[in-house]
Amino acid sequence: QVRLVESGGGSVQAGGSLRLSCSASGINFKLYTMDWYRQAPGKERELVANITSAGFTNYADSVKDRFTISRNNAWNTVYLQMNNLQYEDTAVYYCNVGAYSRAFWGKGTLVTVSP
Repeated sequence: QVRLVESGGGSVQAGGSLRLSCSASGINFKLYTMDWYRQAPGKERELVANITSAGFTNYADSVKDRFTISRNNAWNTVYLQMNNLQYEDTAVYYCNVGAYSRAFWGKGTLVTVSP
């Protein structure tokens, strides 16, 4: 059974930082690309960043140079370091993995940035 559990969300002022974590179980974690998505109120869910099994990373243009995705394969955990947060970053952040021919999602963690 694949399970993804996000943590680390909270409320910060613009310019602040947060570090999100996603703990995975039920998969051979080191073999999979891991994704972070977010969904702001009234908007569609969008890809924020991902990291391949080899450690290659990809970012949405809106978060480049502010967010950093990383992984610890020993701990089956993927991280999203978010710096210089802006009001527009307010959203529920979700961890995602594609495995066994389907997508798995965590329940999400809320990030609220006050202007």
